[in-house]
Amino acid sequence: MKRLRFALLAAAAAALLFAAPLAAAEKDTLVFSWSSILGDMNPHMYLPNQPFGQAMIFEPLVRYGDDGTIQPCLAESWEISDDGKTYVFRLRKGVLFSDGEPWNANAAKKNFDAIMGNAKRHAWMGFTDQYESTSIMDEHTLKLTLKNAYYPALHDLSTIRPFRFLSPAAFPADGDTSKGIIKGVGTGPWIRVETKKGEYDLFARNDLYWGKKPAFKQVLVKTIPENESRVIALETGDIDLICGASGQGAAQISIEAFKRLEASGRFTTAVSGPSATRAVAINSGRGATADIAVRKAIQHAVDKDLLISAVFQNVEKRADFLFDPRFPYCDADLTPYMLDRALAEKILDDAGWKKSAESEYRSKNGEELVVELCFIGNDPLAKTVAEVLQSDLRKIGMKLALIGEENDSIWKRQKDGEFGMVFNDTWGAPFEPHAMIASMLLPSHADYQAQSGLPMKTELDDAIRSVLLTTDEETRRGMYRDILGTLHDQAVYLCLTYKTMLKVHSPKLDGVDFTPIVMVVPFERMHWKE
Repeated sequence: MKRLRFALLAAAAAALLFAAPLAAAEKDTLVFSWSSILGDMNPHMYLPNQPFGQAMIFEPLVRYGDDGTIQPCLAESWEISDDGKTYVFRLRKGVLFSDGEPWNANAAKKNFDAIMGNAKRHAWMGFTDQYESTSIMDEHTLKLTLKNAYYPALHDLSTIRPFRFLSPAAFPADGDTSKGIIKGVGTGPWIRVETKKGEYDLFARNDLYWGKKPAFKQVLVKTIPENESRVIALETGDIDLICGASGQGAAQISIEAFKRLEASGRFTTAVSGPSATRAVAINSGRGATADIAVRKAIQHAVDKDLLISAVFQNVEKRADFLFDPRFPYCDADLTPYMLDRALAEKILDDAGWKKSAESEYRSKNGEELVVELCFIGNDPLAKTVAEVLQSDLRKIGMKLALIGEENDSIWKRQKDGEFGMVFNDTWGAPFEPHAMIASMLLPSHADYQAQSGLPMKTELDDAIRSVLLTTDEETRRGMYRDILGTLHDQAVYLCLTYKTMLKVHSPKLDGVDFTPIVMVVPFERMHWKE
């Protein structure tokens, strides 16, 4: 009897022990998860830093709004000179970093100096090539000077990285943040208060935040590498929401699992509108794809609609162009490549790629029609899409050799141009089209390598440089039409789908909004329903 009473008391004590934290967690803490470590929260650097974590802590001068407009953030207002080369920012007064350091022009300039001291690392962004200097006009006024008028300057300054602001007290002694920082301290609504590698990152509400304070006191981000384990954690209540891009890279849930949870009726689920383009870069400077006939035949051979229904279960939409026409300057009035395998075969026949009784695949001058498609081997969705493309191209007598490799190997192939075809998604807002177009000038990018064999490559590069510096709106619009038209006509991109964001969460949770920037999760908007 005594033993039974002890067991009951122990069970009651355990229930109290666990119930109190769980009740507190449900009230005050939002539990999220991510597949990898979040990094040291250096606002000026990239991997292993995760953008959504950086966006929680650090803020920009200007913000990319939900409606696609540039809005005030750490700068309350700004003026642009008539020649487009000078920006004067009136900085928000009364703002403090979470360590109590003041936000002012000195802090802003210190950050700009550190970022531009590592400009080569940020060369993918056109702004860095046009930057000349920053100067302090007074405590809350910063002047930014460019070498030339660069129309997307404010868009570049609104990105998650590298143009966000670290507390001066968190800088290393030599000021070089590219080598590391003391701590990730910003002005944003959250502070990272604890991290345990491979287990979790804990963010607390920044009570010094100048804007509207978040409803939650804490956001706990659990490290869960496997998507299926993350889904189980949601189903058992160990996490409150899953939110991320559909498909490869930032995907935090498989499409199959999303559909299952959607059908269960237990969760609130939603699919965003188009956010970026899932595309394959086709190398115009190497192998069989150096022949434009091969590139055009590929365009007409792929059944995108079947791919969308069978693989993406209709959570992504058909993409016929490199950028969604709803992005600025991207409605270029182009004619899409439609599925027409008879036309694809005629294009190959006319170009000398002939079928024979001896082989399943075409050949020309004794060379078999083989194209390599490179992808990240441990990405199951990429592998599935690659196999679908392989099947489609086999139907027109083209052999698609699939090469699945480690992440680093794929990046190296993109940089060196050692690919026939390679997955090469676009970046979404606020980068499209200008930043993606600017990156095409860099030999280290797959876009440059894919375009390397084009007979008009020099003229194309010149046009890209010019469009970024053009001040006349109609001239700029016409130049974008020409650039996008050339890329489309030369068939250097196989555009598959417009990617979306997926969310699944407890029905008790409200304010889980999609934002235009794919890698932003707006925890500060979220709250429990009353």
